Amino acid sequence: MDMKSLSERDICTKFITPAVQQAGWDIQRQVREEVSFTKGRIIVRGKLHSRGESRRADYILYHQPNLPIAVIEAKDNKHSVGSGMQQALGYAEALDVPFVFSSNGSGFLFHDRSGTGSQVETALSMEQFPSPGELWRRYCQWKGLEGEAQQRVEAPYYDDGSGRSPRYYQMNAINRTVEAVARGQDRILLVMATGTGKTYTAFQIIWRLWKSRQKKRILFLADRNILVDQTKNNDFKPFGQAMTKIAKRQIDTSYEVYLSLYQAVTGAEEEKNIYKQFSPDFFDLVVIDECHRGSAAEDSAWREILEYFSGATHIGLTATPKETKEVSSITYFGEPVYSYTLKQGIEDGFLAPYKVVRIDFDRDLQGWRPPKGMKDKNGELIEDRIYDLKDMDRALVMEARTQLVAEKITAFLAATDPYQKTIVFCDDINHAERMRQALVNLNPQRVAESRKYVMRITGDDQEGKAELDNFINPEARYPVIATTSKLMTTGVDAQTCKLVVLDQHIKSMTEFKQIIGRGTRINEEYGKYWFTIMDFKKATELFADPAFDGEPVVIFEPGSGESPVPPDEIDDPGAPLRAPADPLDPGEGSDETGGGDGPKRIKYVIDNVTVSVVAERVQYYGPDGKLITESLRDYTRSCVAKQFASLDDFLKRWSNADQKKAIIDELAAQGVMWEALAEEVGKKQTAPLDPFDLICHIAFDQPPLTRKERAEQVKKRDYFSKYAGAARQVLEALLDKYADTGVEHIEDIKILQLDPFSQIGSPIELIKAFGNKAGYEQAVQDLEAQLYSA
Repeated sequence: MDMKSLSERDICTKFITPAVQQAGWDIQRQVREEVSFTKGRIIVRGKLHSRGESRRADYILYHQPNLPIAVIEAKDNKHSVGSGMQQALGYAEALDVPFVFSSNGSGFLFHDRSGTGSQVETALSMEQFPSPGELWRRYCQWKGLEGEAQQRVEAPYYDDGSGRSPRYYQMNAINRTVEAVARGQDRILLVMATGTGKTYTAFQIIWRLWKSRQKKRILFLADRNILVDQTKNNDFKPFGQAMTKIAKRQIDTSYEVYLSLYQAVTGAEEEKNIYKQFSPDFFDLVVIDECHRGSAAEDSAWREILEYFSGATHIGLTATPKETKEVSSITYFGEPVYSYTLKQGIEDGFLAPYKVVRIDFDRDLQGWRPPKGMKDKNGELIEDRIYDLKDMDRALVMEARTQLVAEKITAFLAATDPYQKTIVFCDDINHAERMRQALVNLNPQRVAESRKYVMRITGDDQEGKAELDNFINPEARYPVIATTSKLMTTGVDAQTCKLVVLDQHIKSMTEFKQIIGRGTRINEEYGKYWFTIMDFKKATELFADPAFDGEPVVIFEPGSGESPVPPDEIDDPGAPLRAPADPLDPGEGSDETGGGDGPKRIKYVIDNVTVSVVAERVQYYGPDGKLITESLRDYTRSCVAKQFASLDDFLKRWSNADQKKAIIDELAAQGVMWEALAEEVGKKQTAPLDPFDLICHIAFDQPPLTRKERAEQVKKRDYFSKYAGAARQVLEALLDKYADTGVEHIEDIKILQLDPFSQIGSPIELIKAFGNKAGYEQAVQDLEAQLYSA
């Protein structure tokens, strides 16, 4: 057998899989082939989006389900044994596995990331592939698991029979946490970005520890009632009768899994601290959701619960660990055993990227000083000083400003989708109510359809809070717009929220990340792939802060009178991002419990001062996370430049490619949107261009030919004279198809099933006209060579 003639898949089937099986691996239970473990980054250009390539490992080997320990990258035999190693090491790093193999079917190159062997890389014959027992022993050595700890980490995952498997990063988080508990670590921190499934991850951790009886009584603490209810009714449902929610300050010690609000078991008076009705050693595991909030502060009442149950293992979950002089998640829990950031989530395609619309008002930037002796709407004498952005909606309410914000929101929704779920973050409850009124008056038709089109959802309003479930339910049309202050900053799983409006002074990076997280969930069923942030208070300048790790795909600052919808193309680069020059008052406390106004202060209300827009700007962010300002053409040019050093390099690769579609798909995965590009360039052309001419024209400044012109050139050369009968008819029809639809379609052999080919003969008859399938494929390649010969 000539191994050089075999495809990569043939090498896997005939050589690699048998070698792994011969080493003792259970092919059904321990080996998975062609595993895509990311979704592919969503790339946004104008109103369009595409997905980049997902990361796919040729083989992942498991000790048991959801416990990966090795990856194998396969190549065909034209490559060397180790040519897949660097690619495999990237996968191994992401998947948190220590053992890495590359193979071309002639042998294996083994890379040991664990440091448990005599050398890092070793060449192995096909018969020397390690057994499952050997790699598991070395894995445990790498993880520091000895004796009983080895059995503890083998506790199985919950399996509902649906085939649902945790995402790779959830698996990493679950396995690392269970391993840390098995080693006896009693304070554990997990950092996972909003929208990445922290609660499901927590459930699997608790399930594995509970079912294996390592932990028999568990307390799950959260600080929002909706978080506890969502957890109980969704991810934690399999605990069934063993689980209870602590409510009405009633304690029943007959359960094993307890869910509770911090506030339900603590209070300012000693008799309200009902957690003390449990003995200090009652719980052996306490899981703290959103642990960056109360539990990290040493003087917090919530911290008293943790100290009371100090003998238990404590696991903290957060998207944003808090590190200040007064509060430290890491000091209490230690360094995170695993982190998965917003940037990683966007890169992997599990989280939605976003655009930013920035709108600046004259009074915010230039400031406003009241005339001497001026009184406000309520008769209050206004203090004589300059009021600017940091005062708006705190010390000073300009009704015209609120109206203008509401107008911009309404204009954006009208120009995109009036029913896209929208959260408007305001400074306090009073501000949220004023914003609700302004939006109601600007949308009379929508409000006539349903009074719940706009709702204020704040901690003090029972009717508004009752609508929170409907707001986050993708199937419920109303409410569409929710105005809020603090209640919706965390724990609101708004999968279909497409617009997040910031008219709030953001006080910390932690709070900023939490608010941005309201829009980062993807829901493909409802067309939610990305979202827009509309910023009126310069909050998005925090994107420039090194502590922020997920960049927007576009920042747009529309000018006065312009639509707030970002245009598809950006010509003006605008000003660069910068860190806030005037940090907001750090002494301004935020309402952690969800909806209070915070400290009372004099607030002047002005109803006779005009406000206008002075700046709106657009900037795109590329797949590499860096700010780019180019148009679709510029972006395509930069993508092509990364792949091809010169026009000659591109022409050589194009002519040598067995299928041109492979190059087209490769660039599409990098974010080149062929349809949009052809439409843009085609505005100046009389007929459509194919991808070859688009690249030559845009990237290398070559004059383009249309598909029709290329087809006509082939006809003039009398190329078909060497063919006769059905073969000639097929090639002539293929040429016409190329002129109509492009090169990708003529490369697909299934085209022979369609008209006009089906009128010439059956697919088998047409292929026989060329001798055989290989002859037909060669004829198509020759036709392509003729098409692109000029």
